[in-house]
This record gives sequence, C-alpha cells and structure tokens, in this order.
Amino acid sequence: MSSSLLTSRDFKLGLFSPNCSGGLAITTVADRWGASWADNLALARLADDAGLDFLLPIARFIGYPGSSGFHESVLEPVPWAAGLLAATRRITVFATVHTAFNHPVVSAKQLATLDHVGQGRAGLNVVAGWNEPEYRAMGLELPESHDDRYALAQEWWDHVHALWTREGRFDLPGRFFDLHGVESSPKPVNGTLPLLNAGSSPQGRAFAARNADFVFTALSDLDHGAQVVAELRADARGRYGRDVGVMAPAFVVCRRTRAEAEEFLHHYAEENADWEAVDELMRLQGMYAQSFANDIMDTLRTRFAAGHGTCPLIGTPQEIADEIERYANAGLAGMSLAFLDYLGELEDFAAEVLPRLEAKGIRSPAAERVSS
Repeated sequence: MSSSLLTSRDFKLGLFSPNCSGGLAITTVADRWGASWADNLALARLADDAGLDFLLPIARFIGYPGSSGFHESVLEPVPWAAGLLAATRRITVFATVHTAFNHPVVSAKQLATLDHVGQGRAGLNVVAGWNEPEYRAMGLELPESHDDRYALAQEWWDHVHALWTREGRFDLPGRFFDLHGVESSPKPVNGTLPLLNAGSSPQGRAFAARNADFVFTALSDLDHGAQVVAELRADARGRYGRDVGVMAPAFVVCRRTRAEAEEFLHHYAEENADWEAVDELMRLQGMYAQSFANDIMDTLRTRFAAGHGTCPLIGTPQEIADEIERYANAGLAGMSLAFLDYLGELEDFAAEVLPRLEAKGIRSPAAERVSS
C-alpha cells in the first residue's frame, strides 16, 4: 500500500494541528480542543473511515502566554504519527520535523520506520524555523537571515534523501551536518515520502519549488489564492522542471444556518478570544511589523483567534462546499481543516459537506476512497 496523495486527482482534504491543545483556535471557551491521545486516536479513525486524505500535525515545544493554554500540551509528531498509522488503514499521516532541532540521520531512520508502520502511508512536513522562543529554549539562536535558515533546511533534506536512496556506508559532507560513515536501513516503502513545506518568503518558496510535492501556504482570499497558485507552479516548472501542488489551511464553522455559524464564531473568536496569546503569535509571525489600518488589524486579530490566521470556511454545509469548490477552481490541490472541537464537528462535516463535494465532482465517492 502507498499514500494516495501523489496519485489521486481528487481535491485533497485533511486535518491540521489536532495534536496541539487548542488546535488552531485561540480561545478560552470550555469546549476548545484538548488534544488528548484518546481524542486524537478516535479522530484519526473517524477521518480514515470518512475518506479524508491526511492528518497534519504542528511541532511545538513552547506554548503561548495567556489563559487558554494555547499549544501548551502538544503530542510530539513522530510518535503521534506512529500510533495513528498503526491504528488506521488508508489515510496518510504526516510527521512535522524542524530541521534545526533534529539530526538528519536520526530523522531519516525515524521517518522510514513510520513508513513501514503505515505500509507506505507516512508523509514529511519540513519546517525551516521561525519561532524564536523555541530556539532560545533549545539553546540555539534563530538565524536572522532566511538564506541561512533555508540553507540548513536544504542540506538537512539532501542528507535525509541521500540516506533513503543510497546503499551502504558513505560520507555526507556539509556546512551544518558534516557526516562520516553514515548508513540508513530500512528505506521508506516507496523510496521516499510525500514532502510538504510551508514557506511564504522568497527563500521558503524557492525551497518548496525545488523539493516539495505540496506547498502549504496561508491565503488571504480566493483572488490571492489563484495568484499564489499560478506563481508557485510556474516557479517550480520554470526553475526546476517540477510540478507541485498547492494546499492552504482553513478553519471551519459549519452550522445549519449562516446566522448560527456567525454567532458561534463571534462567541469563541471575539467574546472569548485569548487576546494575549493572539497578540504574541501575531508578533512572532511579524504581523505587527506591517502597516495595517485599524479595521484591517481588528479583522486579522479575529481571524487569528478563530483559526491561526488561516482561510475562513463559515456557514451552512452548502455554503462551505461552494467555497471549497471555489478554492479548487482557483487551482489549489487541497486544504487542511481545523475545527474548534475536531471530534465533535468532523462527523457532521463528513455527513453534510463531503457528499456535496462528491456531487460537484471535486472528490470521488467516499466508498471508493475508503476501499481503495
């Protein structure tokens, strides 16, 4: 068996950040996501049965200030993925790895092992680094230069790929990881893993265009999405002769009526937002270094409280299906989804939204996906 991410032409849907307390919602409401192992296991089985394509974790080592405990409790992605791959049948499970915190020889072995646990269903999300407090916690300094961050990430990935594709014992010279007499076995089931990378800087986009199967990028709206897809795919083809898919993260508030959805969004993302955590996250991501009008900044802060600044999918099942169709028509290969309460809301999403996407021809019928 192997991951269908690289072969299926369906618009791909997965879940983002369920391994982290809060998920993507920076809120103090009582029913926010707790990210226990038991809930993650139940969620993975539900997503697998529903025919979703992938599970994508965040690697976090330091939480955020504030009363909500946002990302204070985080299941580490590699053992998390191992447990979920062993408990599921079809879905791809990514491990998220920070190149600055993980040695490439160790990661190559861990990730290949994951792939054998899942019989070819493991994926790799490479992170070049951006969260300065985590670097301090690790006794490291976050390089100010994006060139240095991505030079390290490129060398890390080159070494991992070599360990997966070369036999015997060999040297891997490098600026950051100068390796001597290394070897790695077993290899991944299908030779390598689907590679995902998120990058919005010029260096990040270049890394993704050169290496990734899927570029993961936040979008402000549909017009921005169409522009980004065109630019990223043209860059990958023009510079490297490669075809890449583009995916975007989104948060979902799906209710019977639009008014109910907007009321619930206001409840958790405005009335009960953890603004201290929101402001620290936006500061770390450089949002306050930009010049925004006050009304735009208020909208951005609410969007970060609602879903880490990702695309909003708000409304009835039909409205959400229509919006996803528009993203597909803009050229996206897929989206990763987050909910306030993943386990409590995914079942309704699977029952009400997925059939509408199948009727639109964006996704093949769930029965075919689960049995494939």
